[in-house]
Amino acid sequence: MPDTTTTGIVAARLSNDVLKTNFADLHAPLGEHEAAVAADRCYFCYDAPCVTACPTSIDIPLFIRQIATGTSEAAAKTIFDQNILGGMCARVCPTETLCEEACVREAAEGKPVEIGRLQRHATDTLMAKQAHPYVRAASTGKKIAVVGAGPAGLAAAHRLSMLGNDVTVFDARSKAGGLNEFGIASYKSTNDFAAREVDWLLGIGGITIETGKALGAGLSLDDLSDAYDAVFLGVGLGGVNALSVDGEDKSGVSDAVDFIAELRQARDLASLPVGRDVVVIGGGMTAVDAAIQSKLLGARNVTIAYRRGRDLMSASPYEQDLAASKGVQLMFNVQPKAIHDGVIEMEYTDGSGETVRIAADQVFKAIGQTLVTDAGLKLDGRKIAVDANGRTSRKGVWAGGDCASGGDDLTVTAVAEGRDAAMDIHASLMGGK
Repeated sequence: MPDTTTTGIVAARLSNDVLKTNFADLHAPLGEHEAAVAADRCYFCYDAPCVTACPTSIDIPLFIRQIATGTSEAAAKTIFDQNILGGMCARVCPTETLCEEACVREAAEGKPVEIGRLQRHATDTLMAKQAHPYVRAASTGKKIAVVGAGPAGLAAAHRLSMLGNDVTVFDARSKAGGLNEFGIASYKSTNDFAAREVDWLLGIGGITIETGKALGAGLSLDDLSDAYDAVFLGVGLGGVNALSVDGEDKSGVSDAVDFIAELRQARDLASLPVGRDVVVIGGGMTAVDAAIQSKLLGARNVTIAYRRGRDLMSASPYEQDLAASKGVQLMFNVQPKAIHDGVIEMEYTDGSGETVRIAADQVFKAIGQTLVTDAGLKLDGRKIAVDANGRTSRKGVWAGGDCASGGDDLTVTAVAEGRDAAMDIHASLMGGK
């Protein structure tokens, strides 16, 4: 029997049946009739604000109209033309602060068109057909290296291949997918969808994946630039910021990103240990995902501790409410002062010097990530500096996604940046503007 009466980090706090229910799909897919009803709510606006709010500029009214007329596969093609990872984005995008927040129905009635679920319906329908919907152009004879097999790298690789270029994608991990495979909550991406999406994307042909190779550890930018006509960096942010407090090196203190990755790759959730009293330090999506999943694994008390107020959390209000609905406590305007055995001491950030102690046999750090290497490129703050087309300070090298300066650290933004950089790479290699 699992230990459910004493403190400590142990496995199997809950039965496999309960865990299966806890980690089921957060939003069930729409059926045909449900999709038709949901699509019928769209006003099909001419100057649709939802399109402007989408980082990949998907023609949302068009794809919803296509669903409404019974042509979901055509709707998927409309989505994939702009966002080849539209299936994952339909699952993980914060639509409540992007397209759905901008929806006219949201402004008028407080209930937007379910754009995210409709997008999933369309993309799942086409992907189930197995055959890839795109055909490569005639070979250009050009070779491009893509470092990082996450959303930005995969989007860049697909677009470059579709335009007739040969692409080799390198990734530090043992499998492709990046954030989608290792960094998304399991209840948002079920049934190995991330891996299946990668396999589907590779159906375009012309893309080779080489794993276990990282920039600065097996790969040098000089060698890549010599061997390939262009290089795209989508390396993400592999480093994790430190708390820099006493006790950070104690047993039971770890990085939230590692916890999420381990959970995503686990075949037996009951084998994953979790504490009775879990504290997550941070206020972003990683913190929320780690906290909710700790609760779903059977932790008794889970607290998110954030150094600022609720309105400054980078996790959306929807995600905050989701955490609260799962029993996670949200604590604001506090920061860790010291970690002791079974307790974390928090200090209020109002300058009062007052502290509070919280029971904690497990602490997860989720206070932001950093570049592992800048490869000698110019930086903008703590990220690789890029222009509007993704060009870095080095000729022939582009970058996009979380590692590059610019947009929000979102899957959909990374896809847009990878796609757009690929278009500029191709134009550059072909002698265009």
